[in-house]
Amino acid sequence: MSIRPVKRIIQSKPTLEGAGVHLRRAFGFGNTADFDPFLLLDDFRNERPEDYLKGFPWHPHRGIETITYLLAGNVAHGDSLGNSGVLGAGDVQWMTAGSGILHQEMPRGDANGRMHGFQLWANLPSSLKMTPPRYQDVGSAEIPVETENDGTSVRIITGEFWGKKGPVDGIAADPIYVDVSVPPGKRRTLKVDTSRHAFAYVFEGSGRFRDASEPQPVRTETTDANGRDHYGVAENRSLVLFDSGDEITVQAGDAGIRFLLVSGTPLLEPVAWGGPIVMNTEEELRQAFAELHNGTFIRT
Repeated sequence: MSIRPVKRIIQSKPTLEGAGVHLRRAFGFGNTADFDPFLLLDDFRNERPEDYLKGFPWHPHRGIETITYLLAGNVAHGDSLGNSGVLGAGDVQWMTAGSGILHQEMPRGDANGRMHGFQLWANLPSSLKMTPPRYQDVGSAEIPVETENDGTSVRIITGEFWGKKGPVDGIAADPIYVDVSVPPGKRRTLKVDTSRHAFAYVFEGSGRFRDASEPQPVRTETTDANGRDHYGVAENRSLVLFDSGDEITVQAGDAGIRFLLVSGTPLLEPVAWGGPIVMNTEEELRQAFAELHNGTFIRT
């Protein structure tokens, strides 16, 4: 067994999206080769309704899959195919945009005005870029939760983990997407297939991601007030990108730690990216925007 070393720790950055939604972006819209087959991860967390109520009005997607995981509040959604619904706390929606779809997502807070969720984009391989669009809406009660004797728990959204399979299936990137909670002071080792790219996104507490040997400095985008390295310590709203290996290990801090652990097999295909549309070539991208302009974008 080989523990994956930390390649780098990235602090998510404040970003404005949609019609004026304040969120934090962990990665996306740049060189995302280290995250292949994933393209983007946004953390939309807010307690000020004026910072999210304008939402994400009608916009197109083609060539990708979007995964929305909600922790607080709700999101009303609708699309150009006539689908509509509302996601609540704990729910997941996996949308395969495929050949093209227009949709909107309008967040609403809970009784205290809180809104919290994540959106992950997964790339589609060239052979499935123009597949028919489809949705998988999964209620919170359908998502299995496994708890170990030490109190570590995992919600399994998709893929197989700890002998259980998540309810979302048929995804091109064949990802494993789990929500992990480790109690204060506990140390856990979790398996991740060596053929996959993998990352963790911390959204509660903090912890150290490293092997059992003496800590080695890792490249971070932030240091403490004295300019010292964090030695693999990841705090709230930070993303940990792992190097190769078949396990990750985490030592939870004094307040415990909760994080998304996501892995997928890289597609190793060229990426031509234009906002919400991701194709393989610039010509395909130009064609998509031309179809959007002339009204032939929707194929279904």
